[in-house]
Order: sequence, then C-alpha cells, then structure tokens
Amino acid sequence: MKPSSSPSEGGLFDGVLARGAVRDQVGDTAWLQAMLDAEAALAYAGAEVGLIGRDQAGTIAAFCRVDRYDLGELGRDAAAGGNPVIPLVRALTAAVYEADPEAAKHVHRGATSQDILDTAAMLVAYRALEPMLADLTATAETAARLADEHRATLMPGRTLLQHALPITFGLTAAGWLVALDTNAGRLSDVRDDRLAVQLGGASGTLASLAGSGVEVVAAYADVLGLAEPVLPWHTDRTRVAELAGALGTVAGAVAKIGRDVALLAQTEVAEVREEAPGGSSTMPHKRNPVSAVSAVAAAQRAPGLVSTLLGAMAQEHQRGAGSWHTEWLPLRDLLGTVGSAVASLRDCLGGLVVDADRMRANLDLTGGHLLTERVTTALTTRLGRLAAHDTVTRASAESVASGRPLGEVLAESGIPADEVAALLDPASYLGSADEFIDRALAAHESTVEEES
Repeated sequence: MKPSSSPSEGGLFDGVLARGAVRDQVGDTAWLQAMLDAEAALAYAGAEVGLIGRDQAGTIAAFCRVDRYDLGELGRDAAAGGNPVIPLVRALTAAVYEADPEAAKHVHRGATSQDILDTAAMLVAYRALEPMLADLTATAETAARLADEHRATLMPGRTLLQHALPITFGLTAAGWLVALDTNAGRLSDVRDDRLAVQLGGASGTLASLAGSGVEVVAAYADVLGLAEPVLPWHTDRTRVAELAGALGTVAGAVAKIGRDVALLAQTEVAEVREEAPGGSSTMPHKRNPVSAVSAVAAAQRAPGLVSTLLGAMAQEHQRGAGSWHTEWLPLRDLLGTVGSAVASLRDCLGGLVVDADRMRANLDLTGGHLLTERVTTALTTRLGRLAAHDTVTRASAESVASGRPLGEVLAESGIPADEVAALLDPASYLGSADEFIDRALAAHESTVEEES
C-alpha cells in the first residue's frame, strides 16, 4: 500500500487529538513564519529609530516569506548550532544580499538566536489563542443556553458517583459556563498582557545597538503587537510558565465537562447524548459520545506538558544550557492539544441532546432516598438533630431492606403522610439553584459586554 506523501493531510491521530483551527497555527510552517516575522519586525524597529534605512528594512522584510525556505534543510542544519535560527539567519542574509548588499548587513541586527525564537514562540501562541478563545467563547454560549433552558429540568445530583440531592441540569450547565468563562478570561489576559517580545542580544544588554536598545525594543513590540517587557527575559521563564498554567487549567475545565457528558451518556444513565455519536467497528448498536471522549483525551495530555514547561524554568545565568531548548516541543504540543480539546468540546455541547424525562426517571429511582437530608432537617426541630438523624437512618435502612417506599416507612414512624409527601418532593428542595443560575448568566453577560 502506498503511504501518504503529503504532510498537509495530517497525522493518523489528528482527527481525534488535533482537531480544530489551532493545529494550523502551531505547525512547523507557522513557527518558521513567526521567526521570519520576528526578523522583519526587527528590521522595521531598527528603521524606526534610525539605525537602518526604511528601504533596507523593506528589502529584508520582502525576503521574510516562509515559501522561500526549506524547512527540512533548516531543521537538519539546526543541529550544528543548537537551534534553527542560526541557519535561517544565514539563508535570509544570503537572500537579501542578492538584492541589496547593504541591507544584508542589517539582518538580525542586535539580536541573538533566542531573541528570535522566543519572540516567534510568543507570536505562535498569540495566533493560536485566537481560534482557541473563539471556540471557548462559542462553547460558553452553548453552556449559557443550556443553563437557561434547563433551569427547571430536575436531575439527581451525584457525589462519589452516587445519588446525593436533587439539582437541575440548568445548574450543571451553569457550572460548566462559569468554568469556561473563568478560564477564557485568564487565557485572554495572558494573551493580551504577558506575551512579550524578546530582545536582549548576547547577554541581555543590547550593547551592539549603540545606546538605542530600549527604543528598539519598544518599536519591536509595537510592530509585532506584543507586550513590551521591562527587561529581556532570557532566563526568567515566568511568561512561558504563565501561558502553560493558563492552558493547563483550560484543559482541566474541558476534561471535567467532557467527563460529565460521557458519564451522563452511559447506557444505564442516558440523560444526555451527542447529536452525532460515534459507532463501533464491531457493535452496530453503539452510540459513543466521541466528541466528549476526544475532548477528555486531548485535555489529559496537558498536565505532563505543563509540568515539563514548569520544570524548564530553572535556567543558568543569562542563557539556559538545555532547559530553553526543552520548551520548544512541549509548548507547541500544549497549544495544539488544548486547542483540540476545546474544539472537540465545542462540537460536543453544540449538539448535546438532553433527555429531561430520563433525568426525572433517574431521580425517582431511589424512591425519595436522596431527600433524607430534608426529612432529617424537618424532624430536628421536634426530635433534636441526633434523634432525627437516627430516625431517618432507620427508616431508610428499612426501606432498602424491605423494598417498601421510603414515604410509607416514614409515615409508620409517626410523620403525617401529607408532610412526608411534601418533604419528598424534589422540585421544592433545590435551595438556591435558580439564583445560582441567574448569577452565572449575569456574570457571563458581563463578560460578553466587556469583550464587545
């Protein structure tokens, strides 16, 4: 069988673990273009402060197009110097020289390899976060709709996978909404404030820029639309760690929601299902929640990548000896896998089908046992807390052992039947669920207004 020869077709597992638009923003081509964009911006920044001519900067920028360079060759040549910027600068300089020998003298002026690669990493991250945040926003909108539509849809709350107290599906969706909004907000803050250019030269002093270093950094940041750092951050990797942490918590929130959906979609539970479930290679009856599963699978790759990036923060003196190099692939993989997780969750919730009748049927499975807290509270005023607790515990045990309805057993304990019936009505024991949903929706609306 002839293997695929086109890398643009994607990898074997990409349909599951590299879904969505983020994948295209973090591949080799995107990284190389970001490196070239950094070189072009550096030339324009130099022209802005008068270190080179504007025409010379324009000539350099004209050769900063990814289609002019051989990715494979750059990768192979990177081994000699320990990073791909060195062969790229050689190739860029040679290309510019053919057009303007004077302009070629200013390629990469004042920068060191890490300046270009770190700035490229920030550009890649900024560009990847755009579709990721769009997916998060759309998913949050869906969660808000579900919260409002199902604020009165009763379902069992579950703790330790067992029935606890009655809740509504609207409250469940509101919990998803708050988590999505919180993490999208944090990720947006990192994108806007913490993704900064890197420019420090050989040892972080920009000595080769003849006293214009600070001005060049400001112009460099302005050209690229990234933040301007107070100092070069060659071995202060806080920015990378903050990005990693924000991506990691997004992944955690996505995994929690995807896990909820997968559990609620179990055959025995069947309270939700995906609009377009997946099948099986051997079992025609299967209706698998594949988008939820894919979201969880991609999200669960994130913690290890975050750990690697945090571990790489310990770097030596003014330039790291290995830890900096450690960051490159984990950062790319983290952006890609979290982007895929969010894209899968967007698909999952966007077509989620809610079975309110099944939720109510499951709520009634235990015959009122999930309301024993309420009965105990009601009896406390007449019996005292411990006596009330013991009375209800005995009644619950008797109900389970005999198979008789809990209400019937409680009525035999001397509690009026009409009072028992009222106490065992789940619709009237939802506490502040509706108010919490309102609060979640109001907070969401406030977030949307701030962004618009």
